[in-house]
Amino acid sequence: MQKTSFDELVEFPCHFTFKVMGLATPELPDTVVAVAQKHAPGDYSPSVKPSSKGNYHSISIKVQVTSQQHIETLYRALADIEEVRYVL
Repeated sequence: MQKTSFDELVEFPCHFTFKVMGLATPELPDTVVAVAQKHAPGDYSPSVKPSSKGNYHSISIKVQVTSQQHIETLYRALADIEEVRYVL
Protein backbone atom coordinates (compact mmCIF):
# COMPACT_ATOMS: atom_id res chain seq x y z
CA MET A 1 0.00 0.00 0.00
CA GLN A 2 1.24 3.45 -0.90
CA LYS A 3 2.06 5.85 1.95
CA THR A 4 -0.11 8.97 1.45
CA SER A 5 -2.20 11.31 3.53
CA PHE A 6 -5.30 10.02 1.72
CA ASP A 7 -6.66 8.38 4.91
CA GLU A 8 -6.42 11.73 6.69
CA LEU A 9 -8.40 13.52 3.96
CA VAL A 10 -11.23 11.00 3.59
CA GLU A 11 -13.55 9.83 6.32
CA PHE A 12 -14.41 6.14 5.94
CA PRO A 13 -16.80 4.54 5.23
CA CYS A 14 -17.82 6.69 2.26
CA HIS A 15 -19.08 6.45 -1.31
CA PHE A 16 -16.34 6.50 -3.93
CA THR A 17 -17.00 6.79 -7.66
CA PHE A 18 -14.92 4.63 -9.97
CA LYS A 19 -14.81 5.45 -13.68
CA VAL A 20 -14.01 2.41 -15.78
CA MET A 21 -13.17 2.80 -19.48
CA GLY A 22 -13.11 -0.23 -21.72
CA LEU A 23 -14.10 -1.84 -24.97
CA ALA A 24 -17.78 -1.40 -25.84
CA THR A 25 -18.98 -4.95 -25.20
CA PRO A 26 -22.54 -5.70 -24.06
CA GLU A 27 -21.30 -7.55 -20.97
CA LEU A 28 -18.84 -4.90 -19.70
CA PRO A 29 -21.33 -3.04 -17.41
CA ASP A 30 -22.48 -6.33 -15.85
CA THR A 31 -18.88 -7.45 -15.35
CA VAL A 32 -18.01 -4.16 -13.61
CA VAL A 33 -21.04 -4.55 -11.32
CA ALA A 34 -20.10 -8.19 -10.58
CA VAL A 35 -16.58 -7.15 -9.52
CA ALA A 36 -17.99 -4.35 -7.34
CA GLN A 37 -20.46 -6.83 -5.80
CA LYS A 38 -17.65 -9.25 -4.98
CA HIS A 39 -15.67 -6.65 -3.03
CA ALA A 40 -18.51 -4.44 -1.74
CA PRO A 41 -21.96 -6.06 -1.87
CA GLY A 42 -24.68 -3.55 -2.69
CA ASP A 43 -27.31 -2.43 -5.17
CA TYR A 44 -25.54 -0.72 -8.09
CA SER A 45 -26.84 1.33 -11.00
CA PRO A 46 -23.83 2.21 -13.14
CA SER A 47 -24.06 4.92 -15.75
CA VAL A 48 -22.72 4.04 -19.20
CA LYS A 49 -21.55 6.59 -21.77
CA PRO A 50 -20.34 5.50 -25.21
CA SER A 51 -17.36 7.16 -26.87
CA SER A 52 -17.95 9.36 -29.93
CA LYS A 53 -17.14 6.49 -32.31
CA GLY A 54 -18.84 3.87 -30.13
CA ASN A 55 -15.72 1.71 -29.71
CA TYR A 56 -15.43 2.30 -25.96
CA HIS A 57 -17.71 2.73 -22.97
CA SER A 58 -17.14 4.82 -19.86
CA ILE A 59 -18.86 3.26 -16.87
CA SER A 60 -19.25 5.21 -13.63
CA ILE A 61 -20.14 3.27 -10.50
CA LYS A 62 -20.45 4.58 -6.95
CA VAL A 63 -19.23 2.07 -4.33
CA GLN A 64 -19.30 2.20 -0.51
CA VAL A 65 -15.66 1.79 0.58
CA THR A 66 -14.27 1.26 4.07
CA SER A 67 -10.56 2.09 3.73
CA GLN A 68 -7.79 3.16 1.39
CA GLN A 69 -6.83 -0.50 1.02
CA HIS A 70 -10.43 -1.29 0.00
CA ILE A 71 -10.21 1.39 -2.75
CA GLU A 72 -6.89 -0.01 -3.99
CA THR A 73 -8.30 -3.56 -4.03
CA LEU A 74 -11.25 -2.40 -6.14
CA TYR A 75 -8.96 -0.50 -8.54
CA ARG A 76 -6.87 -3.64 -9.09
CA ALA A 77 -9.90 -5.91 -9.50
CA LEU A 78 -11.56 -3.56 -12.00
CA ALA A 79 -8.31 -3.12 -13.95
CA ASP A 80 -8.01 -6.92 -14.20
CA ILE A 81 -11.19 -7.13 -16.32
CA GLU A 82 -10.01 -8.11 -19.82
CA GLU A 83 -11.97 -5.42 -21.71
CA VAL A 84 -10.95 -2.59 -19.35
CA ARG A 85 -8.32 -0.11 -20.54
CA TYR A 86 -8.35 2.48 -17.69
CA VAL A 87 -9.74 2.85 -14.18
CA LEU A 88 -9.96 6.33 -12.68
